[in-house]
Amino acid sequence: MEAPEAADVIREAAAEEKAEHEAVERFRTRAAIVIAVLAALLAIASVGGENATKEMLSSNIRASDTWAFYQAKNIRQTSLRLAADELEAMQLAQGPALSDAARQDLERKIARYQATADRYESEPDPQDPTNPLKGEGKRELMAQAQNFEHIRDHAERQDRNFDYAKGLFQIALVLGSVSIVAVSRPLLALTIVLGIIAALLAANGFFLFFDLPGGVVTGEAPH
Repeated sequence: MEAPEAADVIREAAAEEKAEHEAVERFRTRAAIVIAVLAALLAIASVGGENATKEMLSSNIRASDTWAFYQAKNIRQTSLRLAADELEAMQLAQGPALSDAARQDLERKIARYQATADRYESEPDPQDPTNPLKGEGKRELMAQAQNFEHIRDHAERQDRNFDYAKGLFQIALVLGSVSIVAVSRPLLALTIVLGIIAALLAANGFFLFFDLPGGVVTGEAPH
């Protein structure tokens, strides 16, 4: 091989090596950008998941407290009605032997017990009597408890999406890091696919376009 030919071969080899090096650098730059985007999306999904978890726990506690208040009202209402029934039975049993003053006193007590028991059934908020989510009657308390359960179930459906999204984002980040070291385009492609799926799940966590399989099963309200 003559000197000019050898020089051409060397130049071609150097050019190929430079082109290959530049291609690798471009690949690694793009992979680094993909990883940065995935890391940012992971942070957003993590914030969404934390908020959904807080909302779920808070609403569950408030629903339990409201149902407890409802049950206390129900027990008190039942006690008042039983007391009114006992007074009525006493009034009938004594009949004519009961003095007018005693009869009037019993009737006042019976009326008061019955009125209080009826008030426990529905006691709207005086400031907003048409809003069933305000007030302290059984009807209003049931509406409030069911509303808290709805919020809890909604937050739980969101949280499941965020959990899956975070898991896929983390796997994608690991694969993306490996693809940089190994300069593997298939790995980077898999990273992008997983990132897209995770991003869709995160978006669904915020907006709930659809429910994931195995969703929340709501229980029946106590009576």
